[in-house]
Amino acid sequence: MSLLKPPGTAAVPADPPAGSAAAAPEARTRRRRTALLTAGLVAALLFAALLSAGVGAYDIPLGDVLGSVLHRLGLGGAALDRVGESVLWDVRLPRVALALLVGASLGCAGALMQGVFGNPLAEPGVIGISMGSAVGAVAAIALGMNFLGNWTITVCAFTAGLVTVLLVYLLSRSGGRTEVVTLILTGIAVNAFAGALVGLGVFLADNAQVTQITFWQLGSLAQATWPKVLAVLPCALLGLAVAPLYGRKLDLLALGERPARHLGVDVERLRMTLVLVVALLTAAAVAVSGVITFVGLLVPHVLRMAAGPGHRFLVPGSALGGALVLVAADLAARTVAQPAELPLGVLTALLGSPFFFVLLRRTRRKQGGWA
Repeated sequence: MSLLKPPGTAAVPADPPAGSAAAAPEARTRRRRTALLTAGLVAALLFAALLSAGVGAYDIPLGDVLGSVLHRLGLGGAALDRVGESVLWDVRLPRVALALLVGASLGCAGALMQGVFGNPLAEPGVIGISMGSAVGAVAAIALGMNFLGNWTITVCAFTAGLVTVLLVYLLSRSGGRTEVVTLILTGIAVNAFAGALVGLGVFLADNAQVTQITFWQLGSLAQATWPKVLAVLPCALLGLAVAPLYGRKLDLLALGERPARHLGVDVERLRMTLVLVVALLTAAAVAVSGVITFVGLLVPHVLRMAAGPGHRFLVPGSALGGALVLVAADLAARTVAQPAELPLGVLTALLGSPFFFVLLRRTRRKQGGWA
């Protein structure tokens, strides 16, 4: 399986022919399976969010967490004491909300990228979003920028991520068209250039700035606040609302570019729109959390194995799965080594990379070798 596998050779939904005797029962089975998976993901996400809000250096029972939330919503329940209310509403819940938004954005962006590129190994970093955001953040830190106060690094990272994606897209475009292979190779080149700029920024920075750059690149939600949640909310909601609308077109694109065009899909417009959606989701997420890897790569892969390659479930399902993974990972990052806190990006990479390697080996065994 190669990342540079040409379009048209992607995994094609293995549906039986429409109207065949096997089509209706299989469709019902697939709908039942996706409904169960969706319900399971929602239930697990709610439980993980409550658990993450209650567990920490100051433990709050789950019943008290739920009671405080209901009390704030005017639906009964009871308020906690002053310390408990402060811990829950000023520290824990902003962090849980930010983990939900960042995880959902990264999971959804990963599913879109794999659909657009026709390859399950694609992820948002392929077209330079993460490294572009890192360049913006490192430049802001190393050059001592402070024109927007505490928001300077976040705004620079978000802007640089979007500019990098736009640059990759424009450089790979030729004759009014953008081929997948050209887009990937351009992304690799721009990623390398951005990596060099990050290295230059580290070289120019003093010791305190190097420490700040290092911790930003490791990824963390420790600085989560309600203003940060509100900052990422519009981009996340817009991207998460638009992405599922393209599920059917992504299914047609999985048949190959030429068949998709014959079936009425404007492939170039679809690719440009979804790359912009991916850029919006990922740049907003990376700007507030730093670089967090493997969520966008692994979650769609696991859901594809569980429910098949249909994007009408895979795109929203990956958003739910990404949110679940990041809420659980953030809980683990701040509790397994108390009172210290593990960097979130390091934890997701430590757990995600061996798991992904196992999935690759399993796929290889099933296919009898690398495709």
